[in-house]
Amino acid sequence: VLPTITRVISGRNEFELFSSMEPAKEVGGDFYDFFMIDDDHLALVVADVSGKGVPAALFMMLSKTVIKMEALSNLDPASVLMRANADLSEKNDDDMFTTAWLGIFELSTGILTYADAGHEKLALFRDGKWELPPKPNGAVALAVFTQEDYVGLPEKYRFRNHTVVLQPGDAVFQYTDGVTEATD
Repeated sequence: VLPTITRVISGRNEFELFSSMEPAKEVGGDFYDFFMIDDDHLALVVADVSGKGVPAALFMMLSKTVIKMEALSNLDPASVLMRANADLSEKNDDDMFTTAWLGIFELSTGILTYADAGHEKLALFRDGKWELPPKPNGAVALAVFTQEDYVGLPEKYRFRNHTVVLQPGDAVFQYTDGVTEATD
């Protein structure tokens, strides 16, 4: 179940939030989520599970739940993804994986801290124009490696936090590969 904006941000005026989901004909694994962690931190998640059909939908629900539960107890996106990876790789009998982008927006400072797990890069709107900053690292998708194997990966494949300071009027756009793979 995807969240509704009014339920999550009712009474908040520090930011505007918009979401859209255009599903393909089949049941799939793309999802987004957003929720308040506390009065000053908004979590934003965009993710995509491998595969289609019922198995992808089930792994999507598991991924969504695990990421949210980890984020509710930790303000460090890279640590959240690390813990989610540990949990999802244990419950992965079908060899599925989830690419994910997790941002935690601190309302009082405008700082967006984010990390990704093999997901699409972030688009930013600043100073009246869109930019696609270089993707800072090539972190692996969730559940591709067990936690023991992940520890042995080279640094460039590990989850890392990145920050951007957002000013009034700035915008963040995050998406799944449905955007980059669209043919019409």
